[in-house]
Amino acid sequence: MIVADTNLLIYLYVQGERTEESEAVLRCDATWTVPLLWRSEFRNALIGLVRKEVLAIDKALSIVDEAERWLAGYEYSVISRHVLTLADRAGCSAYDCEFVALAQDLGIPLVTTDRQILKAFPSLAISPDVFAR
Repeated sequence: MIVADTNLLIYLYVQGERTEESEAVLRCDATWTVPLLWRSEFRNALIGLVRKEVLAIDKALSIVDEAERWLAGYEYSVISRHVLTLADRAGCSAYDCEFVALAQDLGIPLVTTDRQILKAFPSLAISPDVFAR
């Protein structure tokens, strides 16, 4: 089981240069968990791709439906005090620290492409390419 950041999910569902990397992570561990925030970030990323005309709205709707079904039961709340303490200590956004807090709470790795998170939490955060080796 891993905590997957939103970018990893986007890379999995939207074909691009990092899709293979996300698929490799999925082959290594098919149980992905996320903080509830993932939904808002995922929607925002999808609508951004619609506006850039990378995705049609119908495709974005299909993707969000599938992702929500897949992650049902694997979405967690995190404690605000924990998130804010992490963000203050690391200088990262509270959004990013929701994923960190969840990984800490569950005692599992956070797979992310976020360089700031990888640097601030090297014992917890791991890049997809390293994880999939």
